[in-house]
Amino acid sequence: MMRTYLVLLGPPGVGKGTQAKIVSQKMRLPHLSSGDLFRENIKNQTELGKLAETYINRGDLVPDDVTIAMIRERLSRPDCVGGALLDGFPRTTVQADALDCILAEFDGKVNAVPYLIASEKTLVERLGGRWTCRAQGHIFHAMHNPPRAEGVCDLDGSPLDQRDDDKAETVARRIHVYFEQTAPLIAYYRRRKIVCEINGAQPIENVTADLLSALGQ
Repeated sequence: MMRTYLVLLGPPGVGKGTQAKIVSQKMRLPHLSSGDLFRENIKNQTELGKLAETYINRGDLVPDDVTIAMIRERLSRPDCVGGALLDGFPRTTVQADALDCILAEFDGKVNAVPYLIASEKTLVERLGGRWTCRAQGHIFHAMHNPPRAEGVCDLDGSPLDQRDDDKAETVARRIHVYFEQTAPLIAYYRRRKIVCEINGAQPIENVTADLLSALGQ
């Protein structure tokens, strides 16, 4: 069976989460968000979720082996038999090596790495106005996608919060750290010639069209 595994990369604010949802639906691939996976395991109090929670509650980073185990378990589910779109994993070359080993178990490999790019100015503007739904993580923007009622999620009625790391004073630092930490990962996939750069500063529908075109090639 032909399996398609995609790793979507891009800095904070570039619209990676939005594009992941759209492209996964259009390509009929499950969207594997590492953040959603953590929340699911912690909410359901799985063994991995409880283990991850002990680190999070202490303010420590969750070790790679716990994250990797969650990814392996998720990729083993029936809906991933034809592949998956990964968002938020891998973040390092160590995790990328681990992903290669996992995919080899399913006779697969990373086929393409779409990389959404935008200027730092654009990213700061986007993140500074971003508000997140407290219940489900739905994202709104004061300028580009405001909620119908201020401070309230259109989809589930829960309050909207601005995360500390979306506030202007921390946004630039987040972007710098992203590029610093992921530069080796991008180089890792460039060496395989599977990175396709997409201009993430365009309107959403244009980014989607470019993404699908690049993946079709």
